[in-house]
Amino acid sequence: MRYELVDKPDFSMVKVTFDAPGEKMVVESAAMVARSAEMSMETNMRGGLMAAAKRKLLGGESIFQNTFTASAPGETLYFAPAPEGDVEVLELDGSYSVMMSSGAFLGSAPTVTLDTKWGGARGFFSGTGLFLLKADGQGPVFFSCYGGLHAVDVGPGGYICDTSHVVAFTSGLTYTVQKIGGLKSLFFSGEGLVCNFQGQGRLWISTRNPSSLASFILPYRPVKRSN
Repeated sequence: MRYELVDKPDFSMVKVTFDAPGEKMVVESAAMVARSAEMSMETNMRGGLMAAAKRKLLGGESIFQNTFTASAPGETLYFAPAPEGDVEVLELDGSYSVMMSSGAFLGSAPTVTLDTKWGGARGFFSGTGLFLLKADGQGPVFFSCYGGLHAVDVGPGGYICDTSHVVAFTSGLTYTVQKIGGLKSLFFSGEGLVCNFQGQGRLWISTRNPSSLASFILPYRPVKRSN
């Protein structure tokens, strides 16, 4: 199969072109935009009920996922995330895995396995969540975010990123959640908690986050006044 990312970076969408009958692509529920009419679609819980429920409760993903199967060469499939934003693809080769924040997973080849990984208790107070979604195996994995995606290669010295802007990172990286400065900085700087990444690998960060958008819109919302 072949794939390309179209309409980047503001309204990104994935186009998959299948080269042979029987090729498959697994996509998150409600992410399909369009497809060839002859292509089949099967909705199931990958890994069974317990694995699907674990991804839903801990990783923020849907219980049901859709598997699209080509019936002939040249058939196409389009899928996209719900929010306005960007999509990235990583071609896994089995030598490493990628961790994704809650809700970032969009789709993958069926040869990619998904599981949840404990992200630390402090994740409850950050934008990353208590658990991360771990993808490994072989084949393409697609992930998305609200806003644009920016890749950073992390090396010696580490890297610091606001917790609510972390989208994904490769398994060569570890992180700790910490506050910036003292209590004054924590409550009045507007920065809150950050992830301090250490190791060797790649980190993907988002240029925007939904929480900041909600805070920006809040003062302008219509308010119903009581008489």
